[in-house]
This record gives sequence, structure tokens and C-alpha cells, in this order.
Amino acid sequence: MNVFTLAIALIFVLIPIVLSKSFRLGLEKDTIVAVIRSVIQLFIVGYLLTFVFESEGYTFIILMVLIIIGAAVQNVARKKTPIKGITWKVAVTFIFIEVLTQGILIGFNIIPATAQYIIPISGMIIGNSMVLGILFLNRFLSEIEAREDEIDLILSLGGTTKQAIHTQLMQAIKASMIPTIESQKTIGLVQLPGMMSGQIIAGASPIQAVQFQLLIVFLLLTTASVTSIMLGLLSYPTLFNNRKQLLRLR
Repeated sequence: MNVFTLAIALIFVLIPIVLSKSFRLGLEKDTIVAVIRSVIQLFIVGYLLTFVFESEGYTFIILMVLIIIGAAVQNVARKKTPIKGITWKVAVTFIFIEVLTQGILIGFNIIPATAQYIIPISGMIIGNSMVLGILFLNRFLSEIEAREDEIDLILSLGGTTKQAIHTQLMQAIKASMIPTIESQKTIGLVQLPGMMSGQIIAGASPIQAVQFQLLIVFLLLTTASVTSIMLGLLSYPTLFNNRKQLLRLR
């Protein structure tokens, strides 16, 4: 692919713009902004990765991973939420997931400790954690708002904050994990995942592409569970005051 053929592919951008205009959806501006941002961001990342891949030190690898984590944390934290200290809670969760997964991958020699492996896999892991974090927080707060009376009742009867919030917490964790689990049930049948498709297009053996994709599948299962559970355990105590009373979310 070259610049000319990529320009022709802008047809796929014009189609949703025309449809949005025709049906008066009002998404034309957002679509254009999204495309411009994606082009700029991806080219910047492309040049950065070229530089990092050509360097032999781990300093730039660590910096790239930190940039990925920082951007993901800010995207989650900027969502309106009454949870105090949500920024550091999300940061701790993402850093823990990165250290856990990369520690296993590199420690057991599943992947070599090079930028070509560490950075793309880190991006997929943290990106998935970001989406799951947003999904979990939205569902968790919705569950609490819908069942405030039940929580207050348990607390008034002498229950602990953990007991009072347990049902809502478990429901939010399950809800945030279900999309990952369900999508993996039909992987290879309904869709060919991005990493596998990319490797096949690049000329890799389909079997090798499958092996790498399965690695990502296994990683995402850990990401889904650890993100939701860890973020939930860090978040729920801040929803109560010193008297063990539920803080109003509105």
C-alpha cells in the first residue's frame, strides 16, 4: 500500500459522512475529527516506533509503554465519576497488569524481550484494559444508583461496606467481562482477529498467525478479570464516608 491507494481508501470515510448528512445524525464533524486525529496519531506513533525499534536500549521501550499507560489512564479518568482518586487507582491497575503479563511472557521466554514484541502487545493489553475499565465503572455506578436503598438497608442492619456493595460489585465485574468472553467464543468463526489478519497479510504462515493470536486471546482473558476485579476492590471503599454511609453519587 502507498499514499495514493491510502487516499483512495478515504471513500470509506466519505460513506458514513454522507449517510450521517442524509439521515441528519449530526456526526459529520465528529467523524472528520476522528479521522484526522487517527491519521496524525498513527503516523506519529509509526515514526516513534521506527526510532525505538532501531535503538537497542530498553529506555525507549519503557518510555513508550509509560506513554501508552498514561494515555489510557487519562482516557478513563476524564470520564465523570464520583470515585475519589480514580486516576491513581486506574494507573495502579494498568501498571500491575502490564508488569504481570510482561513478566510472564518474558520470564517464561514466550516472547523475546524486544521492542517489536513488547510495545505492540502492551498496546493491546492496556487498550483492552482501558475499554474494560470504562465499561466496569459505568456499570458499577449504575448498579449502585439503582440499588441505593438496598445498600442503605444492609448498612443499617449492621452489615459491612463490603457486604453492602457485594452484589453490585459482582454484577459490574461480570458485565464487564462478558463481552471479552463472548467474543472469544466465536473467534475464527465470525471474525478473523486483527493480529492474525495483519500477520497473514504480511505474509506469515496462517498457523504461526493463529499461535500469536491465541497468545493474545489468553492475555485478554487475564486482562478482563484482573482489570475489573482490581479496579472494583480499589474503588468501592471510597464510596462510603467514615460513618460507613453510602455517599450520594449525584
